[in-house]
Amino acid sequence: MNALFHEMWHTWSNGGEVMLAMALLSVVMFGTAIHLLSSLKYRGIVGASDVVLKTWVAEPAQAPSRISELIRYTQDSVRSLGDIEGRFREVEATKVTKVDRHLAFLNVLVISAPLFGLLGTVLGMLLTFKAIGVGGSSTSDVIAKGISEALVATQTGMMLAIPGLVMATMAKRRRHEYVAFLARLEGITLRHFRPQFRGMTRFFRREDLGTVEAGSETQKTVFS
Repeated sequence: MNALFHEMWHTWSNGGEVMLAMALLSVVMFGTAIHLLSSLKYRGIVGASDVVLKTWVAEPAQAPSRISELIRYTQDSVRSLGDIEGRFREVEATKVTKVDRHLAFLNVLVISAPLFGLLGTVLGMLLTFKAIGVGGSSTSDVIAKGISEALVATQTGMMLAIPGLVMATMAKRRRHEYVAFLARLEGITLRHFRPQFRGMTRFFRREDLGTVEAGSETQKTVFS
């Protein structure tokens, strides 16, 4: 184990000064990705059928804890279907917008990893060309160091970018699943409360239709 760590440290130290920036980048990138994935981990939202969602809407206590809190918030002290829709818009504006900001930041970090590797390659090649131009007895050692910096930095940048890209793709997929779940939950919640409220959906009775027709005839008489 000690030999492995020694080899890793030897390889890392041969990457040049840019490796410090890449170390900081890796900490921020993987920390952001793990936080984003954990915040989007909602148990049971992918395989939940409409029957299960109807049960959760009717009895929020039966839903998983985080989903139960969401359902209770969208139903607490609502007076119309418009209030329910407003609650779901609030959830989307806070939760989904925050996720999108973190996703955009994570994508920037993933793209930055190979760019830092390219920067290390350029710095290593500059060191190599400088050694060739200066010459001397230690030229071969400086050339070897410059080539080592160029190769190690490029390799490290790619090794950071590939898992970062995978984690960003997973987070984006979970984001889409969460948005689709919110849309399904909103539709089922509105259908559940529709018999109680007449906010956005108006139930026309036969008498109402007769009144509307009479009003139309009155308007025709007035404007004729």
